[in-house]
Amino acid sequence: MAMNPAVTNLLISLGAMQLAKRVPFDDPDVLTYVRIAYVATQVTVLAVYYYVGLQIKKKNDQTVLKYVEPNPMDKDNSKLITTTVRDYDLAETSKLMRAVYFGCAMMAFMHLYLKYTQPLFIQALMGLKTLYDAKPVRIHLIGQAAEGDLKRPFKAGGMFGAASDPQTDKAAIDEAEKRVGKKEE
Repeated sequence: MAMNPAVTNLLISLGAMQLAKRVPFDDPDVLTYVRIAYVATQVTVLAVYYYVGLQIKKKNDQTVLKYVEPNPMDKDNSKLITTTVRDYDLAETSKLMRAVYFGCAMMAFMHLYLKYTQPLFIQALMGLKTLYDAKPVRIHLIGQAAEGDLKRPFKAGGMFGAASDPQTDKAAIDEAEKRVGKKEE
């Protein structure tokens, strides 16, 4: 049985924090190596995401993907999405890249302005874990089949649980198509 990625991330973070307490960040050489490790990890993650994007474009899977994206605030205002597997995977990879850029900006603020050093160490480790957990990476680079938790559209797995997951059943799609038809009339 696979463990929830959020729980795994928490356990790795706690372990990394305990390990980071033992690292002598006062030593300029150690701090330099931690900085190098952080930057190398982020560059590696971005390079892998870029490569995955190239693989997605190369495969050019034009299979139509229809799903209903629920609105957690208003269940009657869910949105019907019609796209291709290629476009969906590229959008998901783009989201992952934006998350890396945002994380780098936050880390730059925390390290350069607030002078925190432990998060550099922790994020160097977490970057690799996040890379392995990324669903487009698991499908297009590792070669796992797009079934189960890798079935498109990907389940959000956030704090709203199943309420925020896309709906792919025929009844939900038909209902959303009816609503779209009524709005156009």
